[in-house]
Amino acid sequence: MDSNGENMDRGPARSGPRDSLFLLTNLSTVDGTPLGRARVRNLSATGLMADCERAVPAGIRIRFDLRGIGQVNGSIVWSRDDRIGIAFDQEIDPQLARRPVSGQGAQAPVPDYLRTRRVIR
Repeated sequence: MDSNGENMDRGPARSGPRDSLFLLTNLSTVDGTPLGRARVRNLSATGLMADCERAVPAGIRIRFDLRGIGQVNGSIVWSRDDRIGIAFDQEIDPQLARRPVSGQGAQAPVPDYLRTRRVIR
């Protein structure tokens, strides 16, 4: 790390806890220009790190959708090859991205074809 608390290979020091996960999203500029797909590798309330299909330069204002959260706007604050760091314009609740897609969670009923049937003789 350097004297500013930065690891030169990882970008600026982060504040707050991060969740490791894998989510796919499509990045675009705020005016709608597609920037390609990205795989979110870790997520916090204030930003994320992602692997991109292609290099995306730092300083660009972007927009994308996150599962369970919806549309998010932010800025690319660092870029190294195909990996980027994004700072969100507004904080999010990263736990919403971890919720089951169905929204029913553990209370979802088991489909008939997965139920075990007792055989009565």
